[in-house]
Amino acid sequence: MSKALWSFALPRLLASLAVAFLFGAWVGHIQLALLLTLGGIVVLNYVRLYRLEYWLRKRASVDPPELPGTWGDVVALIVRVYRRKLFHKRRVVDLFREFRRMTTAVPDGIVLLGQEREILWFNRNAARLLGLRRKVDFGQRIDNLVRYPAFIRYVGTGDFTLPVHLTVGGENPRHLALQIVHYGAGQKLLLIRDVTREVRIEAMRKDFVANASHELRSPLTVIAGYVDTLVDEPGLDSYWRMPLEEMRRQTARMQAVVDDLIELSRLESTTAEAGDDPVDVPGILSLIKRDLAARPEPTPTFELRLEATAGLRGSESELHSVFANLIGNAVKYTPATGNVSAHWWIDATGAHFLVSDTGVGIARVHLPRLTERFYRVDPGRARTSGGSGLGLAIVKHALQRHGATLEIDSVEGEGSTFTCHFPLRRVVEQGE
Repeated sequence: MSKALWSFALPRLLASLAVAFLFGAWVGHIQLALLLTLGGIVVLNYVRLYRLEYWLRKRASVDPPELPGTWGDVVALIVRVYRRKLFHKRRVVDLFREFRRMTTAVPDGIVLLGQEREILWFNRNAARLLGLRRKVDFGQRIDNLVRYPAFIRYVGTGDFTLPVHLTVGGENPRHLALQIVHYGAGQKLLLIRDVTREVRIEAMRKDFVANASHELRSPLTVIAGYVDTLVDEPGLDSYWRMPLEEMRRQTARMQAVVDDLIELSRLESTTAEAGDDPVDVPGILSLIKRDLAARPEPTPTFELRLEATAGLRGSESELHSVFANLIGNAVKYTPATGNVSAHWWIDATGAHFLVSDTGVGIARVHLPRLTERFYRVDPGRARTSGGSGLGLAIVKHALQRHGATLEIDSVEGEGSTFTCHFPLRRVVEQGE
């Protein structure tokens, strides 16, 4: 209680005791007068305390009591605190309602998870997309309700850098992208996005590219055949030889692009892993080296280091495409005065293939998108060198079919390094 209250209450108490003392001295019973006065004060304060306690219990429907002195000040203080509490409560309720309206308007699903991945709250879209039920599923672990193996593995790894994609539903399945975001003290947000439209558009795009590629192959073959016949004609006028030679080069380039598109479409449409046929990797690399040495145009110095004789289990054509694309890119973007090296080795973690060059290099901003189809760091440079922008996309999908990963490191103006990491289960010793 503040000094102001004591400075008001204490003089009143002392005045009451002084009056009681004088009255007791007048009647000859000072102790009895003081005792009765103190008892009266206690009873009066008890009554006021009861009125205060009754009002506190019924304050929603009962007006505050009108009490004199210190008790009145206490009531006024409680009223101010209660009004401040109501103000903040209304503000919190308004903010919560605004939050609920906002989360309802958000097209994505949102689930609030606790430290043990238990559900604390979710919005309507999360309930619709994942089939969650309000109140019933509160407190349940999210991985006990979303029983998809891919999601359970995603939650178990603890690596939430990228979302996990799920296909839910029967005849008309939906494609969902789920990602967990950390916030606060051990709490998490599960964000659910419906990517069905994007997946269907991507599938339509792939089908279109695959069908267009197959349709282009036959007419290109016919055109290439006639152009080759005309170029090889002994009596061809020299005036037409140069345009026809250029037509032959461009037709060959178009055929290479179509072949790459067909190969990429085949890889993208195949979800199964590559087979277990033994592949002689050192032999493939030695053959690629001989092909480079036989090129008529100047090429950079190429060094091949084979530290292991073991090969891999998988598809020989796909592995040849991987190694040829990586070495071909390194040679293509390295000047004739530069160096390209390839390295094949095996350790306790698996098999590894590395290609390093001293070429033009790639800025780091481009590295995450290098394996996208048709992505080019410098379109003008790729057009000059005849690149299609499909080689690394083919490499990525072929490696995925072999359970392998691609690691890219590059410094613009200094060179690039591409490393393939194959799992140990894919390694096969020579003669097996």
